Amino acid sequence: MTTCLLKTRGLTKHFGGLVAVEGVDFELQQGQVRALIGPNGAGKTTLVGMISGRISPTSGMVEFDGQNVTRLPAHKRIMAGMAYTFQITSVFVNLSAGENVALAARRRLNGTEADKAVRKSLDRLGLLDRIDQEAGELSYGHQRLLEIAMGLVQNPRLLILDEPTQGLSDGEIADFKLLVRELAGETTVLLIEHNMSVVMETADEVTVLNFGEVLAEGTPLAIREDQTVQSAYLGTS
Repeated sequence: MTTCLLKTRGLTKHFGGLVAVEGVDFELQQGQVRALIGPNGAGKTTLVGMISGRISPTSGMVEFDGQNVTRLPAHKRIMAGMAYTFQITSVFVNLSAGENVALAARRRLNGTEADKAVRKSLDRLGLLDRIDQEAGELSYGHQRLLEIAMGLVQNPRLLILDEPTQGLSDGEIADFKLLVRELAGETTVLLIEHNMSVVMETADEVTVLNFGEVLAEGTPLAIREDQTVQSAYLGTS
């Protein structure tokens, strides 16, 4: 029997007269990999901003692990088990890769346990050989991977990845797909992604957002064959 880890009801965000997200009802089961897709400006980043506590909703509710967290600030949601990697990298460029991951690890671990977790997380992202390299000297793609390592080291119950493959090489994207499949069941993943091969090969289910509202939900195959999704997002009719 699956457990609902994340639920939203009527989640809405207006910026003045602009409707960014309108009345979104969303459920994410524990251990699932869910992709969130849609055209630019569909409201995807605003939606996950409200889920993670970085954006306050105009109305609606966010529930995490059975608790209403709608008014909880982002740092308390992190403590509850959420980790969110940004669409734009947010690493500390003057610190080494290892120091960046260590900062995230120390939210839950100390001493040798933190050191082991840092090395394990960097190794999973193929960055262990860059542990002492300044983050600012890493390529953009490696900075993206470093940020995912910072999320993983927190051992989150929910890992939210916003455009994680942006700037990655084909080989790094292939490795990322393998990583997500490894994580399936180990943690719950909410993935905002434009690369449809990543979506189709990693997601258990897909939610399509359009003009701030849920347009469709289903398996990757069902979404790919959905005529309304093809017209609105996939560029065919």
